[in-house]
Amino acid sequence: MAFETLCVVGLGYIGLPTAVTFAEHGVRVFGQDVNPAFVEEINRGEAPLVEPELAEHLARVVADGLVSAALTPQRADAFVIAVPTPFLPDKTADLSYIEAAAAEIAPVLYPGALVALESTSPPGTTEKLAGWLAAVRPDLVGADEGLLVDVIHCPERVLPGKILQELVTNDRIIGGLTPRAAERGKELYGIICQGQILLTDAATAELSKCVENSFRDVNVAFANELSLVCDTLGVDVWELIELANHHPRVNILRPGPGVGGHCLAVDPWFIVEADPVNSRLIRTAREVNDAKPDWVVDKAKAALGEARAPVIAALGLAFKPDIDDLRESPARHIAATLARAYPQGAVLAVEPNIHRLPPDLAALPNVALADYQDALDRADLVVLLVDHHQFLDQPPLRPGIPVIDTRGRWR
Repeated sequence: MAFETLCVVGLGYIGLPTAVTFAEHGVRVFGQDVNPAFVEEINRGEAPLVEPELAEHLARVVADGLVSAALTPQRADAFVIAVPTPFLPDKTADLSYIEAAAAEIAPVLYPGALVALESTSPPGTTEKLAGWLAAVRPDLVGADEGLLVDVIHCPERVLPGKILQELVTNDRIIGGLTPRAAERGKELYGIICQGQILLTDAATAELSKCVENSFRDVNVAFANELSLVCDTLGVDVWELIELANHHPRVNILRPGPGVGGHCLAVDPWFIVEADPVNSRLIRTAREVNDAKPDWVVDKAKAALGEARAPVIAALGLAFKPDIDDLRESPARHIAATLARAYPQGAVLAVEPNIHRLPPDLAALPNVALADYQDALDRADLVVLLVDHHQFLDQPPLRPGIPVIDTRGRWR
């Protein structure tokens, strides 16, 4: 096997399942993360995040000695960088995590190693990564000014809740800074990938991920905007969409309280950053989706009327059903905004996939994690924000308690 060892930098929602999947295909994987708690849990064979079947698979490969974690990267044949790429307040990409990863792995690189950037990035980031590596290790720059290390971009395209499955079955796009790098990337990902492996240049691969998520974001924005129109006109948006989707060439998505996660809520801004003049539709879709949580808050305030100290049951904090990922979650934003709007009241957050509130919500004295039924029994208003499977059957509610169903599940 050309790639016998792999170092995965960033052991979060993408990095850890990637490490486990390569290990299950016979590769010795060294994981690196800056979170000491993550490192300790992984080395005990315990998954520090919620993803179906991940805990069982991780325990097995750790017991077999195929995966271990550390606070520093280890020398390996290939490196996969899977660190966050959030946006800054001005909506431009924060590449500091990638730059830090480059500084971490540079000392253990050797000529002929492969570096794969999986973090979603604006076009040109992979080239910047190569420059950061060269700055730390000028000895890895050849006589023709090219790196003696192959660098590629291979964006992840997996669905939370099905990550282990889709890492294997989905097609992969690999963009190399050189044709040789792309071919070596194909060799690496060919170890785990049963789908097609499509080769291109790095900038095209970077843009492809942003385009895929922008396409989805624009379609969600249409549904969310339609829900606003229907509310104004007194039309049931769920019935309307169901009827319209009977057209053989129409497939309108379901509206919701907004768009969250580290992909759809972030990636379109990378296209806007790259070409702000010609990305007007993409920008508008982002603005529509970003505004939807505040619309939900306004609906909640209207339902509460003159109440000064209401108890609000906020059902769900994650950005999608049946996961524990709260990144960019509109539900999280709604819960926090309602808590600040009613400081004398209480927000009872029901999130079955977490055991403690995130710091921003924990800092609010009137927000608490609550049991589902207890929250319903005490609530003056119920807001269904995430359609976790635990919430799909509408429970008996006290007469007269208003409900805001942002997911259309309790119609």
